[in-house]
Amino acid sequence: MPVDPHIRYDLLTQKALLGVVRTVLADAAKNGLPGDHHFFVTFDTRVEGVRLSQRMRAQYPEEMTIVLQHQFWDLTVGEDGFEVGLSFGGVAEMLAIPFAAVNGFRDPSAPFELQFKLLEEPSVPAQDRGQGEPVAAPRRAPAAPLPVSANPEPAHDDAKRPSEPSGPGGEVVSLDRFRKK
Repeated sequence: MPVDPHIRYDLLTQKALLGVVRTVLADAAKNGLPGDHHFFVTFDTRVEGVRLSQRMRAQYPEEMTIVLQHQFWDLTVGEDGFEVGLSFGGVAEMLAIPFAAVNGFRDPSAPFELQFKLLEEPSVPAQDRGQGEPVAAPRRAPAAPLPVSANPEPAHDDAKRPSEPSGPGGEVVSLDRFRKK
């Protein structure tokens, strides 16, 4: 079987950045939230392993954002995900969220934000289709998540350096785009 000679930096970066989320949540579970820090965690409710009540799943069939700030309890963090108690409309809920389901993480007091993308749209779970076994969880995109600063202005001159090719919107583009065909 041939071995892929490419190093998947995108997947390695994504795994490392999810490790940042895991570490920050584990520290909050152990020591509480320091100062004004609080977290917005956005996740795909359709990913296998997400545990929500039927009421919450009906209200958030695709994506949900939770805030860990003043009123949460029993935050436990494992290698593959975390559990937390939150109150929604006065009703206590325990949620289980695998890290594979996390789409975004934000600490507005830092400011710090990570975004993660899916490779493909998840299929509707079998229980919602009324047949068979649930479908496999969606895979994460190979594109690395992008840390986003709340202060996007450069620290120095606004002009781009010639060594930083970019296309519309500032994204890095392949040099192949500019080669003659």
